[in-house]
Amino acid sequence: MCDSVCFFLQKTDGDITNLSLGELDITTDEFILDEVDIHIQANLEDDLVKEALKTGVDLRQYSKQVEVELRKIEQASIKDYIKESQNIASLHNQITACDSILERMEGMLSGFQSDLSSISSEIQTLQQQSVSMNVRLKNRQAVRSHLSQLVDELVVPGAMISTILESPVTEQEFLEQLHELNSKINFAKELSFRETLACSDIQDIVDRLKVKAVSKIREFILQKIYSFRKPMTNYQIPQNTLLKYRFFYQFLLANERTVAKEIRDEYVDTMSKIYYSYFKSYSSRLLKVQYEEVADKDDLMGVEDTSRNTIFTLGQRGAILSPAELEGPILVPHTAQRGDSRYPYETLFRSQHYALLDNGCREFLFLSDFFMVIGNSAFDLFNSIMGKTLGMFLKSMSTYVSDCYDSIAIFLCIHIILRFRAITTKRTIPALDKSQVLHFLWKSRTQSLEEERRSTESTLHEVQCKVSTVSDGVGCHVICRCWPTLFPEVQGQCSRLPGSFRALHERAADDSKEVESFQQLLLARTQEFIEEILSPPFGGMIAFVKEAEALMEKGQLDRLKNEEARITQLIRGFSSTWKQSVESMSQEVMRSFTNFKNGTSIIQGALTQLIQYYHGFHKILNQPTFRSLAVRSELINLHHLMVEVKKHKPNF
Repeated sequence: MCDSVCFFLQKTDGDITNLSLGELDITTDEFILDEVDIHIQANLEDDLVKEALKTGVDLRQYSKQVEVELRKIEQASIKDYIKESQNIASLHNQITACDSILERMEGMLSGFQSDLSSISSEIQTLQQQSVSMNVRLKNRQAVRSHLSQLVDELVVPGAMISTILESPVTEQEFLEQLHELNSKINFAKELSFRETLACSDIQDIVDRLKVKAVSKIREFILQKIYSFRKPMTNYQIPQNTLLKYRFFYQFLLANERTVAKEIRDEYVDTMSKIYYSYFKSYSSRLLKVQYEEVADKDDLMGVEDTSRNTIFTLGQRGAILSPAELEGPILVPHTAQRGDSRYPYETLFRSQHYALLDNGCREFLFLSDFFMVIGNSAFDLFNSIMGKTLGMFLKSMSTYVSDCYDSIAIFLCIHIILRFRAITTKRTIPALDKSQVLHFLWKSRTQSLEEERRSTESTLHEVQCKVSTVSDGVGCHVICRCWPTLFPEVQGQCSRLPGSFRALHERAADDSKEVESFQQLLLARTQEFIEEILSPPFGGMIAFVKEAEALMEKGQLDRLKNEEARITQLIRGFSSTWKQSVESMSQEVMRSFTNFKNGTSIIQGALTQLIQYYHGFHKILNQPTFRSLAVRSELINLHHLMVEVKKHKPNF
């Protein structure tokens, strides 16, 4: 196109006047405008045209003149165009090149646009794939956690097999592997209920290990029970050993109830015979050192004691026994027989019943802890062991008391029983109920007082008949001199007898009820105080135990399965601070209570309550919901904690 324009310009450069414009010639008559009228009307509005019309100029002449001028201008424009033809051609070439470049750019941009549209669709596809992969990843992680736990529970390690089969039961490694075996047995039971096929792969191995473990545990526990039967054996030592392996019986109870029942029956039979034999022998030996009061013949001057006892013993014995005498060491028969003195019945009674109290409390705690019994089950088990011994004590006491006229001794025995009841309340041991003994003693004391009243009247009447001058120059009989000392004490004992000795028993029953009511109120307030002092150092664990136990009763313990961080904090916090907390708590209680016995009672109750809460904490973490927590390995052994806690118990 550029070459054609240049040729045209060169061709017409020599003869511009003869240039034929064709359709561009505006002077020809063939030039027609469709809207000529509109243009004419518009031209008539032009200022020059209006001026020409006003001056009367000939428009045709004026039109030709304008036409000539236009031709000149046109020819000048053509010359200028021809003159600039090279530049125009160059400009045309540049424009053409620019067009081609723009065309290529347009193609490139179109390609970019199509590529961007495809990239956008690919990004959307990648986003969808990413979301899908994220969902699959979460599902696989969830499945992996369940499968990993399942696989861990299903796999029976070689170390477990070798330990259960070869290691002695007293080694710590055996106890740890026994815990793992118990967990696998429970897990296999759960899988069998769900009809999981993988359960059959390990069922045979687990059953064989269970049989072997049961056999070794049975042999170990029975051996310890049989060791009780050896003469001069301190059975408390093997009992403490059994408490260290308390989980053995728990394992038997969960997996082999027949063996557990065999061990329980064997223990009951053995300990029942041991306690009966021990206390029967002890009681018979104590009776040999029984106190036999012999009055001074010179003082009595031949006065006969018709009531087979003396009324002059109250001032010598004291109205009551002191707490130190009540809780002091018991009499050892062969040691007591070395001396020349003999002991009153209430002293022997105190030694017998304090020995029974001490052994009974220890036995009840052992039964509750080792055999895991509470409430009526604990009472029934305790009675099956101690029932025969308690019956022997009651029979022996009834034999003596029924033929005894020493009301002071009976009164002191009643006081001893009441004090021992307070001790059992302080130790929170409700198994030793002395109501039957108290009833029998009160009845016997009432009869004894009546006999003493009659004996006293008879003796005084006899004295009045035999009054004579005494050898020491004093103008009254020796009984008259002793009576002012005896009378206030007897009067103090009988001041609560309004009219009849029968009222004494009724009044004593009312007093006993008031004492029991006060003791119950004191126990409730003491328990509230114990909860308050335990709250600052151990409130987090106590709150968790109460919350978990409430959910466990409702079967909603799984609501706490996401509390791993809280449980970890509780376990590690308790392990690191419990000793300091117990020590500071003990010091605070002893500062708050000037009475050391009250402070000691509160501290002992607080430590017992702490052990119970920690035992509940262990029980909760042994549930399937928390069994997979790794932090369970950091739990302090409960029996180790009990031993350590006893070191913080003050003794006054």
